[in-house]
Amino acid sequence: MLVVDCEMTGLEPDQHSIVSVGAIDFDHPERQLYEECRMWEGAKVEDEALAVNGFTAAEVADPTKQSEANLVHKLIAFAEGMPDTTIAGQNVFTDLYFLKAAAVRAGHTAWPFAHRILDIHSICWTHMVKRGVTPPVDPVKKHSALNLDAVLNYCGIPEEPKPHNALTGAKCNAEVISRLLYGKKLLPEFEQFEMPW
Repeated sequence: MLVVDCEMTGLEPDQHSIVSVGAIDFDHPERQLYEECRMWEGAKVEDEALAVNGFTAAEVADPTKQSEANLVHKLIAFAEGMPDTTIAGQNVFTDLYFLKAAAVRAGHTAWPFAHRILDIHSICWTHMVKRGVTPPVDPVKKHSALNLDAVLNYCGIPEEPKPHNALTGAKCNAEVISRLLYGKKLLPEFEQFEMPW
């Protein structure tokens, strides 16, 4: 399993760009990747996205940073040789769509990742229901309120530090997957936090 988190300049893969990616080989969690890049030329930048990921407009356009194309090539190279490259994470379909759009822009013709994903939201929702816990619902939007911070708290871990960092996000994702699926801790950064079940 390839646990991934991306930070972007917005939420639309055809309009916005990846600016950083974090990845962890779940079977060998010491294998980690963190890469930053400049946005592709012509990409839109949303102030709200920069507020979340902590980058400035100058940083995401920095011409000395590698291209988005190079970043996606490095992620693909990182995954080579893994026996299972199923992508996992929180709302990971968004990360997958962005990575695939970046690969298309890069002219990468050997896209190695499948459309099948493991999404933390669904894993946690199922874990809660099986334990007899009612998953939280946003009272205004009337849908699940299981964002990553809620999942972290459910698993006994404090909220993700802000601004968001792609590697920190990938580590949080990998840790909660291990706790929810296998009932065990994974990374030393989270050793001090006990599972509440």
